[in-house]
Amino acid sequence: MKNYIKYFSLVVLLLLVATPVMAFEVKEGLSKFVGEMGFASFLAEGGWKNLVMLAIGSFLLWLAIVRKFEPLLLLPIAFGMILTNLPGAGLFHSEMWNNEFLNPASPHYHSYGYIMANGGLLDVLYIGVKAGVYPCLIFLGVGAMTDFGPLIANPKSLLLGAAAQIGIFATFIVTQIDIPGLGFTPEQAASIGIIGGADGPTAIFLTSKLAPELLGPIAVAAYSYMALVPVIQPPIMRALTTKEERLIRMSQLRTVSKNEKIIFPIVVTIVVSLVVPSAGTLVGCLMLGNLMKECGVVDRLSKAAQNELNNIVVIFLGITVGATASAESFMNVQTIGILCVGIVAFGVGSACGVLMAKFMNLFMKEKINPLIGSAGVSAVPMAARVSQEQGQKEDRRNFLLMHAMGPNVAGVIGSAVAAGLLLSFLS
Repeated sequence: MKNYIKYFSLVVLLLLVATPVMAFEVKEGLSKFVGEMGFASFLAEGGWKNLVMLAIGSFLLWLAIVRKFEPLLLLPIAFGMILTNLPGAGLFHSEMWNNEFLNPASPHYHSYGYIMANGGLLDVLYIGVKAGVYPCLIFLGVGAMTDFGPLIANPKSLLLGAAAQIGIFATFIVTQIDIPGLGFTPEQAASIGIIGGADGPTAIFLTSKLAPELLGPIAVAAYSYMALVPVIQPPIMRALTTKEERLIRMSQLRTVSKNEKIIFPIVVTIVVSLVVPSAGTLVGCLMLGNLMKECGVVDRLSKAAQNELNNIVVIFLGITVGATASAESFMNVQTIGILCVGIVAFGVGSACGVLMAKFMNLFMKEKINPLIGSAGVSAVPMAARVSQEQGQKEDRRNFLLMHAMGPNVAGVIGSAVAAGLLLSFLS
């Protein structure tokens, strides 16, 4: 009994001695835990910007989920915006992607290996954007899902797709005007102008090469305007055409043989890569995907490019592009300028496609319905559907969808070529 009392007394004594020490350590641990919480960052100078970015990301999630505006990419982009603006999470470090750190001639240069060892999860995934891998793989999937038959059957529609890219170059020229508060460089102007092509992967590819600091705003603008095609294009189309022009019926397209569909991607890849080598990467991946679809001997590869591979890349691309939209890079006057100029670029591209069709009608016996010209922007197949809908508002028996698909898929090639030209001029 005496031994038990002795042991009990010893335990009590130890507790009395250890309690202040444990209390101090618990207090220190709690203090450190509270200090590392992200909530405190919102109260610091400029912390309100992170709150605003979280609200913007939540709004984009609402657009993707409730309004279904380009949900496949807008949802991961919006969630990436939320992740990168959570203080202390350390998922993405924008300072690692400054030109100073990526320039081999800079004393502060570090390689992708350094980023993989010291960066966060999104830093590692972002290497695929910076290296131009993700946009090219998406083009592979797009090619596997695209039918170039309408373009092959009516080669004249290639001119409509080319005309719609005028918006890119017009915006590139105008954006370089020295406007107080904006001051876009030629590289930034090119990246903004490519929004006019209404091709998200192309915009991301070019911007990651020329102006990575604008990647977040440009990606959000590009995909937002692609989703708003049914809102933006119809007023432009109706303003530039007469009722008689909208009533024009076009003859049925000829049947395109399998051999033509197989030869087409091979020829386009060779010709485009020889003329504009900088566009070879995007166009080559697009045409490889299409060749896998049309040749009929690699169905497994074609289906993988259309589904599993495309879906995985879309997730990685979206979340990492969204991660670049930090409060510092997104909340400034330049972002507002990008959003405003981007919609002008898209509108000019749509208008130029319609006007090219009207111009071609001056020399053609078999007239083109100018409504299909607006499909020259490469928002596939949404822009073609808008042409169909606008035509049927005048004549419910007028079917323009397949005719509009010609300039629509030509626009995909055209935007890639335009990106290659700008890249060769400025890189």
